[in-house]
Amino acid sequence: MANKGAKTTFSASIAKFRELGLLGFILVLSIVIQIRNPSFLTLENINDMLTNTAILSILTVGMMLVIVTRGIDLSIGATLALSGMIAALTVKTYPGINPIVAILEGTLIGVICGVVLGYLISKGGILPIIATLGLMNVFRGITFMASGGKWVSAHQMPDSFKGIATSSLWGVNTLILIAIFIYVVMYYFISHTRTGRQIYAVGSNPESAQISGINNGKILWLVYSIMGGLSGLAGVLWVSKFASAQGDTAMGYELSVIAACVLGGVSIAGGSGKISGIILGSILLGILNNALPLINVSPFWQMGIQGSIILIAVIINAVVKRGVDRNHLMRRVI
Repeated sequence: MANKGAKTTFSASIAKFRELGLLGFILVLSIVIQIRNPSFLTLENINDMLTNTAILSILTVGMMLVIVTRGIDLSIGATLALSGMIAALTVKTYPGINPIVAILEGTLIGVICGVVLGYLISKGGILPIIATLGLMNVFRGITFMASGGKWVSAHQMPDSFKGIATSSLWGVNTLILIAIFIYVVMYYFISHTRTGRQIYAVGSNPESAQISGINNGKILWLVYSIMGGLSGLAGVLWVSKFASAQGDTAMGYELSVIAACVLGGVSIAGGSGKISGIILGSILLGILNNALPLINVSPFWQMGIQGSIILIAVIINAVVKRGVDRNHLMRRVI
């Protein structure tokens, strides 16, 4: 019995230091890649890598909240494409418009998409995976209808709009600063507000949360609205960065976002996830995307390596969760 308790305690302790272990893995991986290619840890490449990861990291914040509540959102790529397309069409028609207006417009469109999705899930009782799959196709269809099936290319966008993603402050790219700002705000929201704590309560035990007076429906509605707003913001930043808006923008990108969350220790079963974890998960995915081509790894092997690392992360998450659950059960018995 004592041995079993020791194993349980060890499994539970892994959860506490999981982020530290992930950070150690990132450092070791970076050293190995640097040995293979000395240009990896140059300031220029690190800045490029963080810039390329910024949009992904913004989306992982919203996805973490969704997954914490035992949900999933497969429509974020389509929401991103729709918001980016509408913003691109707006700046194409009104070149003198302030870029902040385009950002607000795209974010608002994303929020509207999230509100609709949240309503279907919280009030309509539709399973998240079904609701998001359905709306994913709806949003894609609206994107193609709005654009008439055409692209908005770089020469049709004013320099001020493209400057959103290419500008910098204190030598740091604007995308990175926006991501940092969002992480700071969301960290405060999760850690220091009642609503933030309620999100985790709903994900940990929906029945107990309901009994304690938490409105589960409103929490779910809020979470998907936040996810939609961040997707809308990401859509504007994406179009500005790549200077192109098209109907199939970010097709399948939701899988990368979910992968970053899983790598960061967010439990698919809900109720568990940390800001520090998803930051590291996003960085790890960014390193893999950036470094594997640098060391001349075949594209086919790149997919296999990324998939293997994600699978290992899922297995670790499952083992840790099982250990934590056993630990809680042992405490109740004692």
